[in-house]
Amino acid sequence: MTHPYWVAFSSIVVKEVRRFLRIWPQTLLPPAITMVLYFVIFGNLIGSRIGEMGGFDYMQFIVPGLIMMTVITNAYGNVSSSFFSNKFQRSLEELMVAPVPNWVILSGFVIGGVARGLACGIIVMLLSLWFSKLVVSHIFVTISVILLTAIVFSIAGLINAIFATKFDDVTIVPTFILTPLTYLGGVFYSVSLLPEFWQWVSKLNPILYMVNTFRYGIIGVSDIPVATAYAMLGLFVIVLGSWAMYLLNTGRGLRT
Repeated sequence: MTHPYWVAFSSIVVKEVRRFLRIWPQTLLPPAITMVLYFVIFGNLIGSRIGEMGGFDYMQFIVPGLIMMTVITNAYGNVSSSFFSNKFQRSLEELMVAPVPNWVILSGFVIGGVARGLACGIIVMLLSLWFSKLVVSHIFVTISVILLTAIVFSIAGLINAIFATKFDDVTIVPTFILTPLTYLGGVFYSVSLLPEFWQWVSKLNPILYMVNTFRYGIIGVSDIPVATAYAMLGLFVIVLGSWAMYLLNTGRGLRT
């Protein structure tokens, strides 16, 4: 007999996956178009003038960062918009009063965000093959880091949705916090080129650790120790996951 918790979990995941697949022109197509523009403008046009970065062709250097940027924004955006929509439509109240533990609800929404983040990341990775030759140097690092990063930002998106009181609140964090941190996270440059003070400042940016570790998995170079990055990712999963569970258990912010 199928465990009722598994039924609830799989139902949430299937609903979330069907949701972003049903509106794929809004969820899967825009990241692909945006990244192709990045490849053409930054990789081909600007990259031809820059030459090498970290001992690699500039296009090869930025591709891992662009893939990670896609995963981050889409994992975050999927959960924040979906969870807030459920809260706004009052359908979340039915889920909260059902005999389902909050960790099942959290896991279902997070896996839905991870699925969209990975789907967009795979699309961008396949498109990048038209512009650059990619050879994965460390397959375990590549897979584990992208999964942990998608989990971290899916949970962060859910926390954003819990505190949001209107649809505009869902876009504030991605616009004013997430996007600047991503651009300053070593996607387009090596932090080793920065003055010592700004290198120190950059190391306060959590996205720097994710981008560099994923780059290490793809091309084998990183400005950040891989062990440190894994410790940071594990810490973020624990802290954000605990915070999200606390908010769900207390019911804070779950009503519009």
